[in-house]
This record gives sequence, C-alpha cells and structure tokens, in this order.
Amino acid sequence: MRLTVVGCSGSYPGPDSPASCYLLEADQGERPWRILLDLGNGSLGALQRHVDPLSVDAVFLSHLHPDHCIDLCGFYVMRKYHPSGPRPRIPVFGPEGSAERMARAYDLPADPGMTHEFDFISFDGSPISVGPFTVTPTLVAHPVAAYSLRVEAGGRSLTYSGDTAVCDSLTESARDVDLFVCEASFLDGDANPPGIHLTGGEAAQTARDAGARRLLLTHVPPWHDAETVVADAAAFYPEVELAIPGGHYEV
Repeated sequence: MRLTVVGCSGSYPGPDSPASCYLLEADQGERPWRILLDLGNGSLGALQRHVDPLSVDAVFLSHLHPDHCIDLCGFYVMRKYHPSGPRPRIPVFGPEGSAERMARAYDLPADPGMTHEFDFISFDGSPISVGPFTVTPTLVAHPVAAYSLRVEAGGRSLTYSGDTAVCDSLTESARDVDLFVCEASFLDGDANPPGIHLTGGEAAQTARDAGARRLLLTHVPPWHDAETVVADAAAFYPEVELAIPGGHYEV
C-alpha cells in the first residue's frame, strides 16, 4: 500500500499545501486501485501532479467541513463535463447527508444533485471493501459527525484520524497500525477549545497508547510552526514524522 500526501494543511490551504487529501494505491490483478481520503480545498489541482483523477476508484470523506470535502465540487465538474463524455459513477463514502451537503455546496437541486456522477453511501460503522482495500470508519470527537478511517490492504494497515479531539474510539481505530496519520492542529500548553482537535502531544500519546508503529503528523494550520508541533509530539513518541505535500510513503 502506497500513500501520497496530496494536501496536509490544517483548516485551510497554506502557502505550500492544499487542505486535506490523501491518495492510497495498492495493486490487485493487472492494475493499481486508487482511493482518496478527503478532498479538501485546492487538493484536486495538486492531485493531478500524481495521478489522473479520473483513475480514482472511490472517495472517502472523513467529515463535511470544507477543508476535507469541498473539492468534490470540481471533481463533479470534471466527471460530468469531460470532453470524452461523462464518466461512470464512482462511490463516495461519508457521513449521512453527504449528498445533500455537496449539492448545496454547488448550488444544485438536491435531486439529482451530484448523484449521477457519484454514488453517495453513508457510513454505518461496517467495513467497506473497494478492490484490495478494506476501510473501517469509526466515529470520533468533533463538532460535526466525523470519522477516523482505518485502511487495510495486502496485510498492511493505516489509520487516518480525520479531525478529532482525544477519544477512546480513535485509539482503538489506530490499534497496532503500521502507519498512523494523525492530525495535530493545536499546540500543547495553549488554552485550546475542547472537543475539536488534537495537540502534537495528544496525537503522540494516542499513537503510543494504540501501539502504532509509525506516526505521521498532519493537518497543522499555517499559523503554527510545524516544528513546534513535532517537538510537542516527540516528548511522547519516538521518531515522529511530519507530513509534507507530495510526500510518498510505503506502508
């Protein structure tokens, strides 16, 4: 399983990175399968540096804040109006109400909205199979319905936290994974609002408690010094890595 960090800027695009988007690839049969975890502001443009977006097999939306889903609007246009003709529908998995949310975002009537281009399927907690991938969504702590996504393929595992505060469900989602891609939006020691995001230290403690083998910090907002976030995490977990846009990782 291969991970490409398409975008990793927290809450809004930064000067060097789009907002959240992660490309996962794994081979099965004679071709690679490709899924996206989130498709935030600016990420559709950056995705084209790595793969043809029309080769993506499915999209998973961790939650419906714009920095995690809004570029589905551009993807809708690409699939609907491509010069070679409309593209076949692909599944978009996400929280309940995803179809309606995306229709409103593009000022479309709810029926049909984007449902001719995307097959919207709501998370119900059950594992989801797409080609070689098995994706298990887990409800986590955020002001809106939000999910961590545990992805398994070829005997390897990755958990993407999405946006979340500290919670037991996140720890279980990341239990013994090979790679934990975890948000770290807040700084340790600040008077952070509760129930929204993790600090670097909290992300690292979650990784430690879950027994995750590697920790990749992501979703650091542009207003923070990412190295400070890494230093906060390093007090609790060895060999902390920082996600970089365009970074490639073998899981």
